[in-house]
Amino acid sequence: MRRERQIVAFGGGGFSTEAGNPLLDDYVLGLAADRAGRGRPKVCFLPTASGDADHYIVRFYRHFPASRCEPSHVSLFRRDCGTDDVRAHLLDQDLVYVGGGSVICLMGVLRAHRLDVALQEAWETGVVMCGLSAGSLCWFEEAMTGYHGASRPVQGMGLIAGSNAVHYDKEAHRRPAYHLAIGGGMPAGYAVDDGAALHFEGDSLMRVVASRPAADAYRVAAVGDEVVELPLPVEYLGAAEGVAAALAA
Repeated sequence: MRRERQIVAFGGGGFSTEAGNPLLDDYVLGLAADRAGRGRPKVCFLPTASGDADHYIVRFYRHFPASRCEPSHVSLFRRDCGTDDVRAHLLDQDLVYVGGGSVICLMGVLRAHRLDVALQEAWETGVVMCGLSAGSLCWFEEAMTGYHGASRPVQGMGLIAGSNAVHYDKEAHRRPAYHLAIGGGMPAGYAVDDGAALHFEGDSLMRVVASRPAADAYRVAAVGDEVVELPLPVEYLGAAEGVAAALAA
């Protein structure tokens, strides 16, 4: 049965930067569990944008334990990449989680291994895709990278139309650089704070969720000679936990 294509693009957050706040990771794990239907969902981590940093991989397994899912990772910078057939492994997952780091390095390595094609195949079959920072930027037509110095545009995989800017509230140079790029012809897109995430189903943004009450997201577009930000409605994931706790008290 064909399942809807889903991508959850974090502005920042998850186990990478919010070790004590599992709300975004729980959210995507829930989507994976829905896809799996029964048993533990299969979750694969791609730490490519960090150069397969050991500490990053360790943290992934700590936050996605075998008691909750079937965790795995693929290392493209190591002789033992974790599987004999990376494409088949990705297609067999319920969730692919792409880590942060340099989106320029990420896209270069994915294209060199043709894993951009494999990820699109997996997405089209209903494997849930998610990621933060570089792992968020990569899904869009274009994105703003600020990993090495000044922010500048970079081409992504194009699974989602338009552009993306992350860490919007954390790094002051992101907003003016994104506005300048949009004003200069970059496609309209989304700007996302740390702790907020865009959940796309198919080609449509279905909802924006957040692990922090004050995390925001925006639709950003050029209107005439101006660049306009439209705040998007954000659902704080902790609100549901608060209601459940109150009802149980």
